[in-house]
Amino acid sequence: MGKGRLEAFSDGVIAIIITIMVLELKVPHGDSLETLLPLLPVFLSYVLSFVYVGIYWNNHHHMLHACAKVTGAMLWANLHLLFWLSLFPFATGWMGENHFAAVPTAIYGVVLLMAAIAYYVLELAIIRAHGPNSVLKQAIGRDWKGKISPVLYIIAIASTLLSAWIAQLIYVAVALLWLIPDRRIENVLLRKEA
Repeated sequence: MGKGRLEAFSDGVIAIIITIMVLELKVPHGDSLETLLPLLPVFLSYVLSFVYVGIYWNNHHHMLHACAKVTGAMLWANLHLLFWLSLFPFATGWMGENHFAAVPTAIYGVVLLMAAIAYYVLELAIIRAHGPNSVLKQAIGRDWKGKISPVLYIIAIASTLLSAWIAQLIYVAVALLWLIPDRRIENVLLRKEA
């Protein structure tokens, strides 16, 4: 299988995930701004999840550009990642509908943690298939963002015992950390082409 088919399938699943999340936003009954206030937690959880899904889509796209071939292990690792991403609509909706209560916020963190682990597993499968001198291995280097994110998710999940708002701040901080464009793979590919 070519990487184009893998990327197209993944793009389709991610598009469906975003569609499901936006369909959870219910139109309020009424024409005043006050009717929007009860929907604010749902909207804010949607925005956070939309950013996370966008980050995964963007990084997944760059990661696949570093591939020359697709293996069975990569296919399964990719499905593993898509499974956890497909739980974003549920976790997002539950957290928003319950106004960021502790248990839904913790479960949201578990989904974020498992998606991060799944992404790392996919990264390892690609590196294993392409060798230690692969473009991806050269590009990620020590991958400090990839290593610190799961630690922060675990801290956020544990912090829901004290305050769900601490967890929310950590989730936002990790999203902001990844929102800064990561050009490592692009830079390595450009050097190879030169």
